[in-house]
Amino acid sequence: YEILVVTGVQTCALPISRLLVIDDEAMVRDSLVAYLEDSGYEIVSAESGLQGLELLKQQVFDLVLCDLRMPQLDGLDVLKRIKDISPNTPFIVVSGAGVMNDVVQALRLGASDYLVKPIIDMAVLDHSIQKTLSIKRLEADNQQYRDHLEAANRQLSESLDELRSDQQAGRQVQAKMLPEPLQNDHYQFSHLIKPSLMLSGDFLDYFLLDEHHYGFYIADVSGHGAASAFVTVLLKNLTYRLKRNLKRGSSDDLFYPVKVLERINQELLDTDCGKHLTIVYCVLNTQSLQLNYSIGAHMPLPILYANGEAQYLSGKGMPVGLFRDAKYNNYQLQMPDSFSINLFSDGILELLKQPSLALKEEYLRQLVEDNAGDHESIKQALYLNNDDDIPDDVALMTIVRV
Repeated sequence: YEILVVTGVQTCALPISRLLVIDDEAMVRDSLVAYLEDSGYEIVSAESGLQGLELLKQQVFDLVLCDLRMPQLDGLDVLKRIKDISPNTPFIVVSGAGVMNDVVQALRLGASDYLVKPIIDMAVLDHSIQKTLSIKRLEADNQQYRDHLEAANRQLSESLDELRSDQQAGRQVQAKMLPEPLQNDHYQFSHLIKPSLMLSGDFLDYFLLDEHHYGFYIADVSGHGAASAFVTVLLKNLTYRLKRNLKRGSSDDLFYPVKVLERINQELLDTDCGKHLTIVYCVLNTQSLQLNYSIGAHMPLPILYANGEAQYLSGKGMPVGLFRDAKYNNYQLQMPDSFSINLFSDGILELLKQPSLALKEEYLRQLVEDNAGDHESIKQALYLNNDDDIPDDVALMTIVRV
């Protein structure tokens, strides 16, 4: 290795270039070898094209310098065979002044440069070699970069495939957490969740608390994707534990909307996951038709349709998972004999074209009224049945009493 000093401060080691000189004229060959060795190259020489090819099969060279006119095997034949033996080895041809047609042919075959005999100014030879070796190093660097880029792209593609697979598995898990449509003699529960990405930060659930009470909620976790979907798992787990406690008789928190929101708020803060959510949790007494509910900063508010009119439920509350001292209120509403309640996540508002929030909320209320609170009609009116991309997760739940 030859040590080169750069700017007087930093040093780097570059390998000495190995050159193969092929020329049948001993005097010319020896003078080339002597000059190039004095210039710092490692030189191997051959007195014929056949000998040069044998050396190429046995050794690795950075460059070949070859005379065009030689007996038995001329420079053009050598060049053709070199492309088979060592296609990446650069080739400089040396020719007499009267054989320019051969030079043109050599360049077409891939020769890097040509020199005309006799070489009077050896600096011209040195310049040609340096230029050719620089191009070779640049091509090698570019190839290395392309190889690195292709490897990085393959790794990225594999990672994306793995991520898609994980997200698909997560989506299936999330779908399994959703309730089955519920219908009996008087009540029908329907729902839809449409994620903007593979996984949804919106979630909903409904369940029978006892023979006279239903609990149901809709929640919207901040953000999108896997991190938000993880919170929906926590939410499902919490309600599962509360239902288990209710069955065991150790806790009846699920009957009290405020207590449910307080529990979710506490558990989200304890996980320190940096996520919060909005939620409406409701308990419906099927005997008295009294609806108790609590609101955690959720919008839009649920829409009640009855007697041909639709109106928003009233109430407000703080986000869930942001503040330790968050306070939530319990609201009560006496329900009519026949009604529907439509609950939406705020992603529904992103689908509406009205210029202000007030106009969007009024449009949504009117849409529910025009479609008599019917779940399928509302989905169709909002184009939720197609596969178009949406800017935010959308959730819709409808409870109907007939």
